[in-house]
Amino acid sequence: MSVTIIFLAVLAAVAGWWLSHQRLMSKPWLEEGAVTGYGRTEASQVPAAKLGLGLFLAVVGVLFAMLISAYLMRRDAGADWRALPVPPVLFVNTGLIVLSSLALHWAHVAAGEGNIRDLRSALLTGGVAAAGFLVGQVLAWRQLSAAGYWLAANPANTFFYLLTALHGLHLLGGLAALGATTRRAWRSDDARALRLSVDLCAIYWHFLLVIWFILFALLMRWVDDLIAMCRPLLG
Repeated sequence: MSVTIIFLAVLAAVAGWWLSHQRLMSKPWLEEGAVTGYGRTEASQVPAAKLGLGLFLAVVGVLFAMLISAYLMRRDAGADWRALPVPPVLFVNTGLIVLSSLALHWAHVAAGEGNIRDLRSALLTGGVAAAGFLVGQVLAWRQLSAAGYWLAANPANTFFYLLTALHGLHLLGGLAALGATTRRAWRSDDARALRLSVDLCAIYWHFLLVIWFILFALLMRWVDDLIAMCRPLLG
């Protein structure tokens, strides 16, 4: 449970920082300036869209926190737990998802600058890298199953496939949105018109990158040392 509490505390801190930058507590009736109209604009839609994404990511974050907590408790509960060897391809996959996240940040910058050429290149790079990550995950599963590490053979196997598959499904859903944004970018010459969609994709990608870092550290057993350091402080 301590891991869940720490994860939720970090998530709440990040959410609080993000919300503080969305002007949700602003008082427009006290701001100076002429009122130009009441129509719905792209700027007025940004906070609602980002808030909706933020709430969704909070739910996903809680889901992963609960699964990670269950993983740690089950690992320490019995002697039948046999850790899997980490396929080397996971290191390549980590590099690919980092590249994909960096490409989405590049797309965010390009959209803000109105550079449609860089935006198209960044979106394409991010999509290809993300697709390569998913292919690499499937390759890792095939390598493990070929070595005899089947889904139901051991609790550690079950959690590995569950956590990585759940992360992959979220990335696959993000690819659908990224694909739609990329198609719009190739059909339009106005990069700034795509800024909201690009920003949402970038936020989602950065979130999945953080989740993958946590899962990768967990599978590599780097988290064990961190937990050992935190237990005296929490106790």
